[in-house]
Amino acid sequence: MNNPGLLQRIFKLQEHGTTARTEVIAGFTTFLTMVYIVFVNPQILGAAGMNTQAVFVTTCLIAAFGSILMGLVANLPVALAPAMGLNAFFAFVVVGAMGISWQVGMGAIFWGATGLLLLTIFRVRYWMIANIPLSLRVGITAGIGLFIAMIGLKNAGIVVANPETLVAVGHLTSHSVLLGALGFFIIAILASRNIHIAVLVSIVVTTLIGLAIGDVKYGGVFSAPTGITSIIGQVDLAGSLNVGMAGIIFSFMLVNLFDSSGTLVGVTDKAGLTDEKGTFPRMKQALYVDSISSVVGSYIGTSSVTAYIESSSGVAIGGRTGLMAVVTGILFLLVMFLSPLAGMVPPYAAAGALIYVGVLMTSSLTRIKWEDLTEAVPAFVTAIMMPFSFSITEGIALGFISYCVMKLGSGRWREMSPCVIAVTLLFVLKIVFIDAH
Repeated sequence: MNNPGLLQRIFKLQEHGTTARTEVIAGFTTFLTMVYIVFVNPQILGAAGMNTQAVFVTTCLIAAFGSILMGLVANLPVALAPAMGLNAFFAFVVVGAMGISWQVGMGAIFWGATGLLLLTIFRVRYWMIANIPLSLRVGITAGIGLFIAMIGLKNAGIVVANPETLVAVGHLTSHSVLLGALGFFIIAILASRNIHIAVLVSIVVTTLIGLAIGDVKYGGVFSAPTGITSIIGQVDLAGSLNVGMAGIIFSFMLVNLFDSSGTLVGVTDKAGLTDEKGTFPRMKQALYVDSISSVVGSYIGTSSVTAYIESSSGVAIGGRTGLMAVVTGILFLLVMFLSPLAGMVPPYAAAGALIYVGVLMTSSLTRIKWEDLTEAVPAFVTAIMMPFSFSITEGIALGFISYCVMKLGSGRWREMSPCVIAVTLLFVLKIVFIDAH
C-alpha cells in the first residue's frame, strides 16, 4: 500500500511527501470528524418539512460527490459537505419564519450557488474576496455563529420565547435542556483536549441516554438507502426567481463565498500549501468544485455545500493530497446504509453541535481592530443584528450600510472599495423598494 503506481500518478504522493497509507488514515480521520453532518442535516432540514430519511441519503451523496471531485480535480486534502449555518438559515428563517415553501427556499439556494459559480467563472469571486473589508467578513462569520448558537439553544429548550422580555430561560430540569447542555459540554471538553471526533461522540452519547430514558425509539442499524424522489428535483426554480427573493439569494451566495473560500485557505495553509499571499495550488479548480457541488446539492435536496474545516484533522496527521478527500467521500457512500441510526437522533442531540459551531464562528471577532470605530461598529452591527433580527440577510445589509456611514461620517470615504459601495447600494434599494412594501 506504499505508493502504488496508479495512486502515485493521480495524486503525486511522493512530490507531496506522503504515502497512500497516510492518506487513507487521514481520510478516515476526516470522515469521523465530519460524519455528524449526516445526522444533524436531516434534523435541521426536517424542520422545514423535508423527508429526513431522504435528506440523510442526499447528504451522504453530495458529501461523497463534492469530496471525491475535490480530490480528483484539485488534488487537495479538503472534504466537502452541506454547510452548517446555512442549513439552519434555510430551515428556521426562510421556511420557518418567512413561511416560504422548502421547494422555493431550495430554489434560492440553487440560484445563490449558480451566482457563486458565475462569480468563479468570471473571476469576480477573487475580486470580492479581496475587496470586502475584514470587519464585514468577520462580522458576517460571527453573526452567523451567534445566530446558529441561538437556534441550538432554542432547539434544546434552554432559551424560550417570552412576550414580556422577548426571550427567557426554559425549564432547566427538562430532558432536552439537560441533554442538550450535556452534548455541548462533551463537545467543548473533548475539543479542548484535541479529540477530533468530539461532535460525533456527543451525538452518540446523548442519543443513547435518550434511548435509555425512553425519549428515543430504537429503529435498527442497517437498511438499504431510502428513495429520494420526494426531494430530488423538487426545487422550485421559477418560484424562487423573483425580486422578493433577491435578498435571500444574495445572502446564500455571499455567505457561501466567504465560508468556503476561507476554509479552503485555512486548510491548505495548515497543509503547508499556501504562499505568502494566501493562494494555493489549483485554487481555480477548487473554487469550481465547491461552486458546482452547491448547485448539484440544491437540485438533489440539500443546503449549500462548502469545504469543511474538519479536513484539518486529516491534514494534522499527514494528509497532503486529494487521495485523503477521495477516501472521505467513499466512506460517505458507505454510511448511506446506516439510515435508521439517523432517524434515532433527537433534536437536543444536534443542539450541542449548533451551539459549539457558534463558539467557533464568533472566535473570529478577535481579529477586529476594536479601537477603530469605523471598523468595530460595522462588525458589531453585522454580528448582533443577525440573531436579534433572526435574519442573516438583514444583518449583512445593515453591516454594509453602517460601514459606509461610518467611513463617510469620519471623512475616510476613500477606504470604501467599489465592491462595498455597489453591494451597499443594492441593499439600500432592496430596503426602499422591497422591504418598504
